[in-house]
Amino acid sequence: MNNKKVELLSPAGTLEKLKIALDFGADAVYGGVSHFSLRIRSGKEFSFEDFEEGIKYAHDRGKKVYATINGFPFNSQLNLLKKHILKMGELKPDAFIVATPGVLKLCHDLVPDMPLHLSTQANVMNVLDAQIYHEMGATRIITAREISLRDLKEIKAALPDLELEVFVHGSMCFAYSGRCLISTLQSGRVPNRGSCANDCRFPYEMYAANPETGTLFKLEEDAGVGTYIMNSKDLNLASHMQEILDSGAVDSIKIEGRTKTTYYAATTAKAYRMAIDDYYEDKLDSERYQYELQSLQNRGYTDAYLISRPFEKHDTQSLDFTMQLGTHQVSGVVNAEGTHFLCKYKTLPGDEMEVVSPLGSEIEIVDNEIGTTYEKDGKFFVKLKQLKAQNGKIWEEVHSGNINPIELPTKFPSYTFFRIPANADMNTAPK
Repeated sequence: MNNKKVELLSPAGTLEKLKIALDFGADAVYGGVSHFSLRIRSGKEFSFEDFEEGIKYAHDRGKKVYATINGFPFNSQLNLLKKHILKMGELKPDAFIVATPGVLKLCHDLVPDMPLHLSTQANVMNVLDAQIYHEMGATRIITAREISLRDLKEIKAALPDLELEVFVHGSMCFAYSGRCLISTLQSGRVPNRGSCANDCRFPYEMYAANPETGTLFKLEEDAGVGTYIMNSKDLNLASHMQEILDSGAVDSIKIEGRTKTTYYAATTAKAYRMAIDDYYEDKLDSERYQYELQSLQNRGYTDAYLISRPFEKHDTQSLDFTMQLGTHQVSGVVNAEGTHFLCKYKTLPGDEMEVVSPLGSEIEIVDNEIGTTYEKDGKFFVKLKQLKAQNGKIWEEVHSGNINPIELPTKFPSYTFFRIPANADMNTAPK
């Protein structure tokens, strides 16, 4: 067993997601401000003030924030980029994540004391590239998603002072990360500038053309085969913590998904926190982690290429659907004060809702006029006897979109989620 504690790094697309990821077990989070961050949509969600608040929130808890400046800038943006780097440096994050040699050097020149992490967009796969970037000032390499564990071990053996970070969960790119031009060709949205339209997730009709005769045939597929021909499954390596951490090559395991939901931020952080802690306590239990992860919407899961070589894998694509529901549906989320919840699906009095809270949380067992809480099979549940809104109104049922906070029978940890099993007719792959 490797006794060096690995870091758990979670996505932070908003200030709320940042706080949730940290509360649910992440050691560090990554996110950014503006279009120089590789997720434009999530970059717009963060103001400099929010990002600064997030850094303080993390540092107050002994945790870290890495700022993403990993887009590929045009010449016309270089002066703006310099101002952005200096402004981000003033916020005192724990590292910058950058993707190109030029930006790496620029960050080092402008904020010389800032640790620099090289983005997965650089597609580092071998010792030579890792060494070059390390000599240029990179303190950590976020390796390509396509790298193998064996190659990671060789890089660590050659460069023991260089930190290595690997993705263990989330969406997979159809191409080497960010190197796909399909989105650019079809919609003008450039993947390695943060605005990929995810064209690989679309269904496509297939045709055969004969240029000599001008004949065009449409190829019909059997029902159920599907035409999502470029749709990669989602990465899920929670069941491989033994091999990954035994390698001694990995300093940080990373979860993808800055634009995904608050429930995703919480659930992935919790699942991988359990897996890491269980590894060091020598009590790994894959079923525990997969129970949480299977509750998320996904494109089907794969363990991809870290453990197995690409040519050994023939199940990394979801050909007949783009997204499927998980085993559970989020029915509500508790407010920051822990006193009320907002409905996210549909809630009736008497519904049994499983409680999803940070590890180590204490859930008080109560039975009063508002509702009951109880433990069953090692999990906590809540049932509401009445749906009493903050304004005093009693509802017969509440649905998503109802903005009235509903009173809880006891105080719960901030941002606790309630979930229910997905109905059989819900849990089908959308066509």
